[in-house]
Amino acid sequence: MNKMSSVASTIAAETPAELEQKPRRRLALMLSIPLLILVAGFYFWLTSGATVSTDNAYVKQDVTAISTQVNGPVVAVFVRENQHVNKGDVLYRIDPAPFQAALHAAEAQLAAAKLQTNQLYVQSAGTAADIQGAEANLAVNRRAFDRQAALMKDGFTTKAAYDDALNDLTEARTDLANARAKSENAAAAISPRGDQPQIAAAIAAVEKARLDLAHTVVRAPTNGIVAQSDRLLVGQTAITGVSMLSIVGDKQAWVEANFKEGDLASMAVGQPTVVEFDAYPGIKIQGRVASIGSGTGSEFSVLPAQNANGNWVKVTQRVPVRIAFDKQPPREMIAGLSSTVTVRVAGN
Repeated sequence: MNKMSSVASTIAAETPAELEQKPRRRLALMLSIPLLILVAGFYFWLTSGATVSTDNAYVKQDVTAISTQVNGPVVAVFVRENQHVNKGDVLYRIDPAPFQAALHAAEAQLAAAKLQTNQLYVQSAGTAADIQGAEANLAVNRRAFDRQAALMKDGFTTKAAYDDALNDLTEARTDLANARAKSENAAAAISPRGDQPQIAAAIAAVEKARLDLAHTVVRAPTNGIVAQSDRLLVGQTAITGVSMLSIVGDKQAWVEANFKEGDLASMAVGQPTVVEFDAYPGIKIQGRVASIGSGTGSEFSVLPAQNANGNWVKVTQRVPVRIAFDKQPPREMIAGLSSTVTVRVAGN
């Protein structure tokens, strides 16, 4: 009875104007819902196909793996994790002692090669004097033989004296031939252009030793942030070709977005994009499509898919698309950050 009396009192309290507005409110509410649905549907119809997007996108930066060009133990480390370095800054140093000894040995070999070359020049000059002496001796023995031949013809000498003169002449000719051959051999050992092979080889060895010694000091090839330096320790052996640390370049980053192959038909280089980052909610960066990959991700994988078999299943492929920022992002870009890329493919 109390509830019925309260409801009756409430109805009695409502004015006739309020009673008339109730059906109007219900009508407006009933009409607004379908209208909102129509507006939303029209909007999605109007914007459908104008953009394509993917959340399979990541921030990329140039990463340089730093390795040594000579083998040896690390004796000093000059950087720490996440430290900014400039091009030419010393990162770490390898024990230089073995390479200094190798340089001294190469310099000694160069000195020996120069000494040997000087000896060849002296020897060549000496052979010229030997030839002159042999020619003079030959002339003397020829005149002596001519006299003995004339006396032998007139019968004023002995056969033994004639034979001795002939033998001396033959020996003089042989000595002259030997001197000339020795001179030719000495000249053949000297390069006509003055660049002795043994000296050139010794100079190359010295330059190689100096280069190896210089490589014991490892410097930053570019500006950037040091990464993965925790594994670089004093006493650790550096091996050629094995990365000891990395440098993440501090130049402008970009985004690599992997779009489905069905999205590529409407995409082109230069189309505007909007990039959002999971790490920085609320930040939207304007950009452009810089390039579209020439192959799918699976095509360039270490083990490409082998589809020529009976178990083939069609899988939608993704193509990497490079997105360049129109301006420097307001927050620091970290390589590998997840992002969402929306490309406006129509009306741009």
